[in-house]
Amino acid sequence: MVKAQTSLTGRMFQDRRDAGRQLAAALRGYSKDNPVILALPRGGVPVAFEVAKALDAELDLLFVRKIGAPGHDELGIGAVVDGLHPQLVLNEDLARRTGASKDYVEARMARELDEIERRRDAYKKGNPPADLGGRVVIVVDDGIATGSTVKAALLGISRNGPARLVLAVPVAPTEAIEEMNVLADEVICLATPEPFQAVGLHYVDFSQTADDEVVALLEMAKTWRQ
Repeated sequence: MVKAQTSLTGRMFQDRRDAGRQLAAALRGYSKDNPVILALPRGGVPVAFEVAKALDAELDLLFVRKIGAPGHDELGIGAVVDGLHPQLVLNEDLARRTGASKDYVEARMARELDEIERRRDAYKKGNPPADLGGRVVIVVDDGIATGSTVKAALLGISRNGPARLVLAVPVAPTEAIEEMNVLADEVICLATPEPFQAVGLHYVDFSQTADDEVVALLEMAKTWRQ
């Protein structure tokens, strides 16, 4: 794991593209492995774009959709993780305690898969997800706060049989990185500031990533894979 400490007020990254270029430097060793770079949309896409460009690698999206408890949708009991073989990551104990039946979970999973398909079509014009089996997979986001989405992503991807699973983020709290270390073969994080507070505090420009920027970057990423 690559780590660098910073102060609370230090803004290490000009924007997401700058963070991606810095992260790419720590990942150059994977360029020979033909990795697939999975970006968590939308904020992770500009970061992952720079990583994929530097590694001459395939860039794809990874959607994670929460499944809420019956009558309490804000309480996540699991998540659906996108992919050629989508995965359900479920907290079975919490599902049981909140009364989430098998039929309820299956119905919610189907609904979230439909939403994932809709979003994938909007961003990638119906192109199917990459096959992750036997490949080096690098999951990229613009940072980690609570880590719940990234945790579900790693659990889901691991069930698709990657040769190696790597998580790469510019910034995250130390405790989140410690949790991720048991879910990935390698975790690369450029900075673990204390106290952490929020991802955006460590960027000069942390403005929202627009849908059209995501589409444009994905189209640009095709040029080095032709």
